[in-house]
Amino acid sequence: MIMNKQEFLTCLGLQVHTLDFWLEQRWLIPEENAAGIDFSDVDLARARLIRDLKTDFGFNDEGVEMILHLVDQLHGLRGVLEQLAGELQTPTSR
Repeated sequence: MIMNKQEFLTCLGLQVHTLDFWLEQRWLIPEENAAGIDFSDVDLARARLIRDLKTDFGFNDEGVEMILHLVDQLHGLRGVLEQLAGELQTPTSR
């Protein structure tokens, strides 16, 4: 599902200044177009994680930054492992 900024804010119950800060920090990187920005389901899930880290767990901005960096690294490693597993399953001709 694709959402514009207002739909995204409403869905998450966020204030504009909060979202603007998250965008400035590049914690969220939505798709840009001529009409503005579009948020995806991935952006929504990431924003929910950020919101939970800050409100439910009490992490400060530096803590959120660190956790997002680690999540991104894990996601990247998962992709590499999936690719490697696929290559190992593919028979090679010798």
